[in-house]
Amino acid sequence: MKIGFIGLGIMGRPMSKNLLKAGYELVVADLNPAAVEEVVACGATAAATNAEVAAQSDIVITMVPNSPHVKAAVMGPNGVLEGAKPGTILIDMSSIAPLASQEVSKACAEKGVKMLDAPVSGGEPKAIDGTLSIMVGGDKEVFESVKDILLVMGGSAVYCGPIGAGNTTKLANQIVVACNIAAVAEAFTLAKKAGVDPELVYQAIRGGLAGSTVMDAKGPMMIADNFKPGFRIDLHIKDLNNAIETGHAVGSPLPLSAQVMEMFMTLRADGCGSDDHSALAKYYAKVSGTKISDK
Repeated sequence: MKIGFIGLGIMGRPMSKNLLKAGYELVVADLNPAAVEEVVACGATAAATNAEVAAQSDIVITMVPNSPHVKAAVMGPNGVLEGAKPGTILIDMSSIAPLASQEVSKACAEKGVKMLDAPVSGGEPKAIDGTLSIMVGGDKEVFESVKDILLVMGGSAVYCGPIGAGNTTKLANQIVVACNIAAVAEAFTLAKKAGVDPELVYQAIRGGLAGSTVMDAKGPMMIADNFKPGFRIDLHIKDLNNAIETGHAVGSPLPLSAQVMEMFMTLRADGCGSDDHSALAKYYAKVSGTKISDK
């Protein structure tokens, strides 16, 4: 079985490498030649276009930034659907709007291509070690047929419902993550302004009800003043924008998401869009006049 992989960015590069390590034959494409060269050096074959990737593959995985990029990669000129054969399986692992997943799936079905939307959570560290959480929408039989491949890249792969359900689940995930990061930054800033060491606060509360994977991942970054991106603010803005648009479409209010979105937008305006989303700590430093970190 040959797998095509389109999109070799921060997430796609380590994900594709894990497939190679597991023994899968991979053909890859990306707009960044250096990224392609890096994965080819690990054993992949390069293709000039997405159509060429699809023509050589039984399964095609896409991992690109947002809905327009998925549509272009799949439905555009030299896209996946120009090269795919009937029976090809497309697994879109990008985080996009659920309605966009449904639109792309409809175009795939017209060509006899089966599609799953399978966004991931965990950021670059979990992409590297192959323990991503994968949320999947589409036909359940198709999901079962590729589950072993997904579990090469993830620690879990959960079927969530029909096409678009994976991305709806991812939007819910991103709301929880964004609000949690904001709460951690707010709490640690309060501690610092009140004269209590945020590191000691973190150690005291992490084992109780306030403890979370988000706090364990992002709290130490705030304390260390380390905002090297595992997941960039710009990408979280994209996800919250998709969440808010989806909420409006289905009539679900998202007041907390909207508030954190404005905090992220403030940071982007300050030139921090490429920082890790833990840089919400910078927002609180700006409005409070106090940094969490002593650095």
